[in-house]
Amino acid sequence: MTAKLSILTCFPLYFYICIKFQKRNILNKKLIFQLSLFGLFMAVATVFWIPSTLEPIFWVVIFIICAIIIAKKCTDHYFFHGFLVSMLNSVWITAAHIFFFSTYISNHTEELTMMSRFPMPYSPRVAMLLAGPLFGVGFGIVLGIFCFIAARFKK
Repeated sequence: MTAKLSILTCFPLYFYICIKFQKRNILNKKLIFQLSLFGLFMAVATVFWIPSTLEPIFWVVIFIICAIIIAKKCTDHYFFHGFLVSMLNSVWITAAHIFFFSTYISNHTEELTMMSRFPMPYSPRVAMLLAGPLFGVGFGIVLGIFCFIAARFKK
């Protein structure tokens, strides 16, 4: 149930941007979805195998790969492509972390400790659900900037 709510919080922004740019056919939705599969991989990998200390290294590599691919495959609006990839990533990650919550928390006790410091009257799953889209926007801006910079070096 809560994973569905996470999807519902991120997809309206995704669909709004897609509909806004659809008339001009400038977004490569297939590429956005395909690159978001890195997020699905990381969602499952962070639950079961990757510790939180190594996760940033994986994300930097993924962001660089995505930025290079977007710069090569797209002709314009690099920032929005990167932003939307990250928004879909946040859907995958939030859904996986909520769905596999007990396994995720047993492998990432420091995240539970960090969540317990905040005075939220909600359960940790609801906190993840609320924070997921915010992280998606934040990292979407970062990936969008990576894509914008990679496009400048494409020539």
